[in-house]
Amino acid sequence: MTAGFAKNFRRSPSVSGPYPATVRDVASLNSVFSSAFTDRYRKDGLVGVHVPNLSSAIWRFAIEDADGGAMLWRGERDEIVAFNMCHLSGTEGWMGPLAVTPSLQGHGIGKSVVTEGTRWLADHGAKVIGLETMPRTVDNIGFYSSLGYVPSYLTITITLDADYADNRIVQLGRLSESERTDLVTRCAELTHDISPGYDYTREINLTHALGLGDTLVLERGGTVDGFALCHTAPLVEGRGRDELRVLKLACRAESDVDVLATQLADYARRSGTRRVAIRMQGAYGALYAQLIRRGARVRWTDLRMTLADRPEPAHAGVILSNWEI
Repeated sequence: MTAGFAKNFRRSPSVSGPYPATVRDVASLNSVFSSAFTDRYRKDGLVGVHVPNLSSAIWRFAIEDADGGAMLWRGERDEIVAFNMCHLSGTEGWMGPLAVTPSLQGHGIGKSVVTEGTRWLADHGAKVIGLETMPRTVDNIGFYSSLGYVPSYLTITITLDADYADNRIVQLGRLSESERTDLVTRCAELTHDISPGYDYTREINLTHALGLGDTLVLERGGTVDGFALCHTAPLVEGRGRDELRVLKLACRAESDVDVLATQLADYARRSGTRRVAIRMQGAYGALYAQLIRRGARVRWTDLRMTLADRPEPAHAGVILSNWEI
């Protein structure tokens, strides 16, 4: 998720950074986030759209997941004027959310924010470096392209209604600590088998520690064939549980995604959530069509962009990795 960077020619402001972003900065980060994305929609002609604040729990997840990649920049009065959350899952790196306050756009701050995030990810071993932006926003696409990013597939957000399943698969949150540790390790082994170097262990453990959702694991005869990490916690401050969001999904075969989708719909229903949101990367055309046939609805699109020399690899199975929080 990235906000826009428009050009203007006002006096260049004094901006310093990056500094580490912490949970103590959430209120200020929300202010920049809301104003930047609201302004981006206005420039795209959606004048009546107001982007609300993210919940503090989601900000905490974003900051702790990014760890040393959670960065912010300060203006002349020490106020936060920009930020970038850089995430690293093994060798998979991505940025988001990131934004610059609207009044300071056009002075090269956005370039510094993206360049610093790119450098941090590369220095920390990322073989893949990417982000997602709104496909209709040519300013954004041109801006990221000027920094070495190239367009890849669309990411299409689809939703399925919550519904009970006839049976249930393993849910990490219902296991003992030792059982959970063992299964998380085996999920990491599955991820590595599908895409060597990728690792979602930190996101799985952090989701459990913060009580934001759970991980459903498809296990057959002692072998882990797939898992789905999801959040039921509201994304927006003050909102109810409207949507269960799938952050990471990995499985050996495309046919197993349908099994996981059924289980996610069941978990959504039992957790008081109305629907399941899955962000489908456009590389999986047949899988996308399969979910549409079972009743999935298209809700949103994002354009995935990657650094030209650090693209996503082909996977030996299915990896659906949400490059948003």
